[in-house]
Amino acid sequence: MTGRTARMTTPRARPAGPDIRLRWWALALPVAAFSALLCLLAASAQAGPAPGPQPVSQLVEHARNTWLG
Repeated sequence: MTGRTARMTTPRARPAGPDIRLRWWALALPVAAFSALLCLLAASAQAGPAPGPQPVSQLVEHARNTWLG
């Protein structure tokens, strides 16, 4: 009766460097975020100051007046 014999397999030779594979989104997401922030920065460079006091400055002024009297 013939039976199966176990074959010895040799492990594959690995490349000398690290085996790193990035997914497509690992590169696409940082590029998209950087592009969006760059567009916001470029658009804000052309904007002028808003007329009148800002809501944040009004809030800070109100808090200062409340705490300091």
